[in-house]
Amino acid sequence: MCLGIPGRIVEITDAENGLAKVDVSGVQRVISVRLLEQPPEPDDWVLVHVGFAMAKIDETEALLTLAAVQKLGEAYDSELEGLDSSSII
Repeated sequence: MCLGIPGRIVEITDAENGLAKVDVSGVQRVISVRLLEQPPEPDDWVLVHVGFAMAKIDETEALLTLAAVQKLGEAYDSELEGLDSSSII
């Protein structure tokens, strides 16, 4: 199962190529933010799926979604493991 999980933008690592470091429940990874209509800024929340930010979301929505997906148990843990072991570059 693949999930879209909220992550907080930590830093823009390569603005020209649309890359940013995101923190998803303590796991930090560089992802592509090129699919977003407007470039994100540090502390923005985005919905992350397979190494891409799919949409900007507000903090309230992010925290509610995180709480919901954490209840999925193994599926959530698998998604975090996949994020931790992946690399966009």
